[in-house]
Amino acid sequence: MKLPDQVIGPVKAQLALLGRAPTAADVVEALRRCGQVISDSAVLQVQQAVRRDSVGAGLLDPLVALPEVTDVLVNGPDRVYIDRGQGLELTEIHFDSDEAVRQLATRLAASVGRRLDDGSPFVDARLASGVRVHAVLGTLASPGTCLSLRVPAAQQLTLDDWTRLGSLDQAAADLIRRLVAARAAILVSGGTGSGKTTLLSALIALIDPGQRIVVVEDSLELDPDHPHLVRLESRPANAEGFGLITMADLIRQALRMRPDRIIVGEVRGGELTDLLRALNTGHEGGCATVHANSLTDVPARLEALAALGGLDRQAAQAQIGAAIDVVIHIARQGRLRQVCEIGLLRRDDSGMVKAVPAWSLEDGRPRRWPGLAELERRLAP
Repeated sequence: MKLPDQVIGPVKAQLALLGRAPTAADVVEALRRCGQVISDSAVLQVQQAVRRDSVGAGLLDPLVALPEVTDVLVNGPDRVYIDRGQGLELTEIHFDSDEAVRQLATRLAASVGRRLDDGSPFVDARLASGVRVHAVLGTLASPGTCLSLRVPAAQQLTLDDWTRLGSLDQAAADLIRRLVAARAAILVSGGTGSGKTTLLSALIALIDPGQRIVVVEDSLELDPDHPHLVRLESRPANAEGFGLITMADLIRQALRMRPDRIIVGEVRGGELTDLLRALNTGHEGGCATVHANSLTDVPARLEALAALGGLDRQAAQAQIGAAIDVVIHIARQGRLRQVCEIGLLRRDDSGMVKAVPAWSLEDGRPRRWPGLAELERRLAP
């Protein structure tokens, strides 16, 4: 007979007072104190509940383990969603209370040395398993504590996989291969969950195995198949305010590590200025991702990020125009993540950087734009 949660809860509370991992004898004693019938089944159920709440992601572990799951989202105790590439799906998982969600979030944060409490009510961290966790306590969020888990891909997709799955036109794939081989500075743009990191990983795998790559990320997600890869991860300040390592710090360090190519997982702040300086001082073939809604929105987005790094508009436009060669834009089309646009960044007569389309996918059909001829000229030996 399955023990109800209202029975298991008080037993777990008794066991929590031990301050150590409970034994079967401890479980029997806790059941007796709570006035419950003692049986092998009852002891096993309590042990499983304790293990579930003290190891891994607890109730969410079965969801994290599902094939193709990229995100697990908890909106309070009664709403748990997953994303398997087909949009958000409501699951049947429920927590006993918001306190149970908070306890899980706090334990996950503590497992990597991060603080989550009323004095520090949100956290962003990467677990030892590679899962990225973000939590906001119910003191700030409604309908309760919110927990977001970003699950790393079980296997890395190659550019051939993108083509096979219908996410990339074969001609566009061939063009991208040539761009990587020619050491073009490539920016992958798109919205949240569009597949920017996945495509960037596929691009890195195309780089000559003899080249040394230094990857800089806010949270380690890129794990491409390349024999000479160094990965650097930023670090937030500790509870006392010390130990902060920023993306800009790491890009500067990467320059001193004799890289053939510098890769930035995602530019989202003033570190863009450091990347632009690197690309403009002989470090060819760098790549990065950036959030943007379309190819034409990328220049404005980059200008805004450069301003955070202290560049005025004129300097930002000059640096961007000289550093970035090509933008590959990805969008989510129903169930598919698709490469929708490839374009150049080019300065016009006024000195402003504009996105010039070279290739696009419209209604499922590839379309060539005038910018493609210019891109071909740049790729010519």
